[in-house]
Amino acid sequence: MNNSPASSDVSALLPEVAQLMVTALNLETSPEGIQPDAPLYGGDLGLDSIDILEVALAVSKKYGFQLRADDEDNAAIYASLRSLTQHIAAHRTT
Repeated sequence: MNNSPASSDVSALLPEVAQLMVTALNLETSPEGIQPDAPLYGGDLGLDSIDILEVALAVSKKYGFQLRADDEDNAAIYASLRSLTQHIAAHRTT
């Protein structure tokens, strides 16, 4: 059986994760302004490695699991808002 989250779960969670990012990083954009499939790192948002660490901290506080800096899947996890949200939906404890 596939343990990936249902697309409806991810769709429902996307605005929440976008808001979390805007709040955690004090972004000068609205959560709706973050394109679900646009690159997070080095994309239009201009996020750098420090920003990604801030997002990881905010995610761990809100959703109850750790995003580790040494995770070999980080490039895929942080590829876009959608990929980050899919990871959160699959691993969240809260």
